[in-house]
Amino acid sequence: MAEQAHSPAQPHHQAQLALLNNLPEQDYHSQEMEIDLVALLYRVLASWKLIAIIVVICMAAALFYATSYVTPMYRATSHIYVIGRDTAINLSDLQLGNNMMNDYIKVFDMWEVHDEVIKNLDLKYTYSQARSHLSVSNSTGTHILDIAFTSPDPEEAATVANEYANVVSKYISETMRMDKPSVMSTALTPTNPYNISRTRSVAIGLLIGLLIGVGIVAVRFMLDDKIKTAEDVRRYTGLVNLAIIPKEEGLVSNHSSASVSKKSKGRK
Repeated sequence: MAEQAHSPAQPHHQAQLALLNNLPEQDYHSQEMEIDLVALLYRVLASWKLIAIIVVICMAAALFYATSYVTPMYRATSHIYVIGRDTAINLSDLQLGNNMMNDYIKVFDMWEVHDEVIKNLDLKYTYSQARSHLSVSNSTGTHILDIAFTSPDPEEAATVANEYANVVSKYISETMRMDKPSVMSTALTPTNPYNISRTRSVAIGLLIGLLIGVGIVAVRFMLDDKIKTAEDVRRYTGLVNLAIIPKEEGLVSNHSSASVSKKSKGRK
């Protein structure tokens, strides 16, 4: 008798199973893995307060790190003109172009140059340390060498840059037998560190905060597999919604309050 009682429901149950089994497997998995970019965008916009808090925290952390844990480095630059006063030499140098400038830049790798600068200023640097703080460059199309020196002490940076300009000018004239290059511009004591920028630190914090905030919202969105709308039912199961029963908060609250009053009366 029990089997006969359940037999009328079997065809309907089998029809539902057949409908689910007939769904294309590839379409089902593609729909399951599909990310609704529009819904994700709305979720990001709805979570703007969380993202804003994370951005502010990252900006403050980046600024605090840059001003508290990064050693400020100052850079001072002097300039020398390396072409002699002789007309023939000038024409020859103009023909050689960058090749001669590379020779002059190579002079700054000589240990004799670093040794004389260190002794003259009584610096506590080794040759390799002094060279690592030194930067020599040449602007294209010019015969001017830019001699830059970096140091935690701004006054030391300017003093060492000027001393390198004087020592190299003397070394070129004596060793290469050329007219002594002239110092076109002496280095001034820098007032601001070149490796710390409040604007750059805040911009980096802003970028990192946006990435973290949007990333958290996106991960939470992708891990949220709850079915909340009729569209979710169609997307994940492929079934068509025949009807939707709205949930009225007023009826639910009235029903719950009525049940509570009945229970209280029954207890009395």
